[in-house]
Amino acid sequence: MCGAPVQGQNLPAGVDAEKETVITGKVVGEAGDPIGGAFVRLLDSTGEFTAEVVASGSGDFRFFAAPGTWTVRALSASGNGEASVSPESAGVHEVSITVSK
Repeated sequence: MCGAPVQGQNLPAGVDAEKETVITGKVVGEAGDPIGGAFVRLLDSTGEFTAEVVASGSGDFRFFAAPGTWTVRALSASGNGEASVSPESAGVHEVSITVSK
């Protein structure tokens, strides 16, 4: 069992989205159905592992990062997938990851 906090689209109280760079999104299957329990990894621009969370039951995940180029990779029993996101400044930056076998 992973000790990661519950993920979701709503930011925790006290988080200032004008000062924080937040990467948030959803893991979905090929049919668009949410994939809960997927391991979602954040990789930097060189492909180095930075962080990992477990997607919520509705497939939601969230990372606090710095501006730059990131790869977000999902690993699940339903398959794997990845997406890129390049936030240039603070704010909430959304990305969807579609997994397939």
